[in-house]
Amino acid sequence: MAVMKSVLEAIGNTPLVEMERLVKHWKLNGRILAKLDHLNPSGSKKDRIALGMIREAERKGLLKSGQTVIEETSGNTGNGLALVCSVLGYPFVAVMSKGNSVERVRVSRAFGARVVLVDQAPASKPGEVSAADFDLVTAETERLTKELGAYCVGQFTNSDNAAAQERTGDEIWEQSEGEVDAIADFMGTGGGFTGIATSMKRHNPSVRCYVVEPENAAYYSGECAESFRGHRVQGGGYGREIPFLDRSLIDGCVKVTDKEAMDGARALSGVEGIFGGFSSGAHAAAARKLLESGEQGKTIAIVICDSGLKYLSTDLYS
Repeated sequence: MAVMKSVLEAIGNTPLVEMERLVKHWKLNGRILAKLDHLNPSGSKKDRIALGMIREAERKGLLKSGQTVIEETSGNTGNGLALVCSVLGYPFVAVMSKGNSVERVRVSRAFGARVVLVDQAPASKPGEVSAADFDLVTAETERLTKELGAYCVGQFTNSDNAAAQERTGDEIWEQSEGEVDAIADFMGTGGGFTGIATSMKRHNPSVRCYVVEPENAAYYSGECAESFRGHRVQGGGYGREIPFLDRSLIDGCVKVTDKEAMDGARALSGVEGIFGGFSSGAHAAAARKLLESGEQGKTIAIVICDSGLKYLSTDLYS
């Protein structure tokens, strides 16, 4: 392997691992393939979209040299943007809810970012970021964007988010040699699901693409609105429509409880040696449910979204 010119070249092309031990541990009939995107430089899959969205903003003339970049984030996109902006020379401001884990704040600050922490809504709990919490983060981001004359990346409305993660799907397809029957992906910004599902459908229209959602925020399952009660899976489940998501890509939805997500993460680390966070555990739990039901005997591909190192202040691994 040649010497890379910057850490940005280390983003992507992560390993795909077959989780035979976990399948045996759970006594499942089928295969689970895990894309180790927690091995990206800032510790999450969001490095891909951070680099992709900034490069596209430069190409389109939306981002000027030295201009401040700002983004509302639960942490991982902020971490990725902090890394990318530090290398490319853009000041970066991450706007986050105080409900997110402190590790995500510290990672962004380590890359030189300014982190603005927004108080949670009155009924919210620490460690559980609700739709109301994220609405407050959005409002503060909009205010600061105007005040600073910043370029707002807008991961929830920016279709370059999904385009960047389409490559993730291509890598999964190439590495598995086309042996994927279904994918399961947690709905955060929707970029991961949209990108990977688009890739899979392009390679083989019969691949089934499942949205993974917290049981208490099952928006795409049609059960969110009034019943939303908060959840522990950071980085998604905000109970909102994704503007660039094509619903025709969705073949089904899988609901996961907080306990199932946490048990899934602990099984990943304890059985497979894969140290992921809440959403990675939700993916493992969803794959388990699929192999126990309509996808028995099939091959399910999931992404290990971020590192468990970002949750050591929580009780995920206590």
